[in-house]
Amino acid sequence: MRQWLGSIVFTVYLFLSVVVYGFVVLMCAPFSYEVIYRVMIAWVNSVMLVLRTLCRLDYTVEGLENLPSSNTVVLVKHSSAWETLAQLQIFPRQTWVLKRELLWIPVFGWALRMFRPIAIDRKGGGAAVQQVLEQGRRRLEEGFWVVIFPEGTRVPVGQNRRYGLSGALLAAATGRPVVPVVHNAGYYWPRHGLLKRAGTIRVVIGEPIPTAGVEPRQVNEQVQRWIETQLERLKPQVR
Repeated sequence: MRQWLGSIVFTVYLFLSVVVYGFVVLMCAPFSYEVIYRVMIAWVNSVMLVLRTLCRLDYTVEGLENLPSSNTVVLVKHSSAWETLAQLQIFPRQTWVLKRELLWIPVFGWALRMFRPIAIDRKGGGAAVQQVLEQGRRRLEEGFWVVIFPEGTRVPVGQNRRYGLSGALLAAATGRPVVPVVHNAGYYWPRHGLLKRAGTIRVVIGEPIPTAGVEPRQVNEQVQRWIETQLERLKPQVR
């Protein structure tokens, strides 16, 4: 009962705070990007604190030493809403490849536009890939880390989808390595699940995978193989 109550209160806070902080971000439009970004980080910090307090759900990160000294492309397993928040605490200033429909959501979407995401039509095929390459190159040149969910959508634990090539293509086109990231958040904060299970989510950052002189498809296969293998290792003993 306690876990259910904490999960419900947390969910209420999450949705209400999105609206409040969304308006704050919009009001900060005249200020610098750094100010706007700090507002977003403050919101994420508050959400993670409430999650830890009410749901007793925390996380650890392994492999921080694997992050390159300069910005690059990060490919993250997408199985929960949790990682969309935690990645903002884990990685330096970043932007994301996401579905354009998110930008149509009142307040949340309007605020999201201010963080210069690469918003694509997921059914756009080659045009979407080209958009990632063009806008991703610009974001990297501007100093952003580009975070991509290669499966394109949240996938329940125990399942996987074909990994899209855009992240490997972007890294290869800009001469940067790909950093693979896996976590087991899907066991604690499941896709479409209201109940948040107590425990400690494990995040593992893999060693950078070079892209110079390597076929992007081979890079992609290596990323997928590493992520899915690690995910099996991270499976909790009790679900």
